[in-house]
Amino acid sequence: EGVILNHRTMKFSARVLGSMIFAATILWSASLVAFASALPKEVSVSPSYTDAIVVPTGGYGRLLEGVKLLREGRAERLFISGVNNGLTLPILLGEISNGLEGCCVDLGHTARDTFDNAYESAAWMAKWQFRSLLLVTDNYHMPRAILEFRHAMPNVKLVANPVFPKHVKVDNWWRYRGTAGLVASEYAKYLLAFLRAPFTRV
Repeated sequence: EGVILNHRTMKFSARVLGSMIFAATILWSASLVAFASALPKEVSVSPSYTDAIVVPTGGYGRLLEGVKLLREGRAERLFISGVNNGLTLPILLGEISNGLEGCCVDLGHTARDTFDNAYESAAWMAKWQFRSLLLVTDNYHMPRAILEFRHAMPNVKLVANPVFPKHVKVDNWWRYRGTAGLVASEYAKYLLAFLRAPFTRV
């Protein structure tokens, strides 16, 4: 009788575990779809003037957009966060750096991920006593970047300015293996950043 009872208990536990895994999978999938649907598909607001423009490294399109906005007079200074040691502005930007070196662009060399980007940028913002920034990054990266930057500098006004890499197909993203993997990976990183935020000192 004890063996039978133990067997029934094991079967019940297996069913409960299976149900929990199924429910978690459904919740994850639904949340992933919601996350992907909320990714920016265009610049919703025309960039207004801010004290600074911040670009986390990770794509040349981000750098082009940051320099373009600076040249348009959208901000006083541009900060590029997460630049590899040894890289100078001319090496990083090429010809588009003409006239900018020694003027209004600063490079940060300590950040290695988005979390670091946020705190490296926060230190730079504090140094210049800036109170608003235009954040330039890829559209799929923007939700996590905004989350990290808001936590690192809660009293600074953030304005999102997404860029749209051609290789990332946000519309019908599930049809493209590369984009689907990128979106799923970014969503997982976003969740980790969200869960970590309450335990991180500002």
